Amino acid sequence: MLGRTVARQGHFSARCVRGFGAAVIAVAALIAAANAGPVVSADPVPAPQAVQSR
Repeated sequence: MLGRTVARQGHFSARCVRGFGAAVIAVAALIAAANAGPVVSADPVPAPQAVQSR
């Protein structure tokens, strides 16, 4: 197969290192987004009340 390099035993290829690094960054971004919590507005607007009709 032309264009592909074979990793020697005990060494990681650059492609594998880049993939692992991208996975770590993606997991860190997901954790940060999950821990962000909801945004609180400075001036809360009350929800409109529903009108009941009989």
